[in-house]
Amino acid sequence: MNRLTTRLTWHHALGAVGLALLLVGSAFGLFQAPPERHMGEVSRMLYIHAPHAMNALLIFTFAGVFAVLSLWTAKARWDALTAAAIEAGLVLNVIMLGTGMLWAKPTWGVWWAWDVRLTTALLALLLFSGVMALRSFVEDPQRRAVWTAVTTIVAYVDVPLIYFCVRWWRSLHQVQSSPDTVDSAMVLPFRINLVAILLLSLWFILMRARLEVVRQAHEQAPEPAARQVAATVG
Repeated sequence: MNRLTTRLTWHHALGAVGLALLLVGSAFGLFQAPPERHMGEVSRMLYIHAPHAMNALLIFTFAGVFAVLSLWTAKARWDALTAAAIEAGLVLNVIMLGTGMLWAKPTWGVWWAWDVRLTTALLALLLFSGVMALRSFVEDPQRRAVWTAVTTIVAYVDVPLIYFCVRWWRSLHQVQSSPDTVDSAMVLPFRINLVAILLLSLWFILMRARLEVVRQAHEQAPEPAARQVAATVG
């Protein structure tokens, strides 16, 4: 029990640090960072939209890695982490699209355009939602893990497209900026929020994976065995 409590405390500390950093980074972005030369105050959306977008791609990448490990090892822990990472990635994806639309209206004049990056980001939302929908229909744990892993790997093909599409095709989105082309006062809050959202995402993944392993243990084992499995999840 002490071991489980220690792990939960560590997980919650990860989330608490992430939340604190998000508040600090957002405050810097809203009140300290200068507005962008051409977009003005609306450019402050950068500190919410871009960190969520980058972390969405990163978390979906984690899901792809977990899926490969799930297929390779057939261990429930990797299957649980795959599902948890997909759920976290979907949340970030929704925020990315929502904030992107809020940013697009004053800068592009429309809420939505079938720009290549917007289209591939929407496709990712649909693909990974489909993975979770398929997962919910498969009752056998082993088959569910295999199907989840395979479809996750297939869905992941879209993730590199989201990142590289602005380099490969003409797009309304600019090519990714670098610290050399951005005011240092804008880089700091962006990086703080980038780390903050990553920490919050990792906290969510760890907690959600633990719940998933407990649920799977209840599916396959009597109550005492399920408790023992729950106590080993970290």
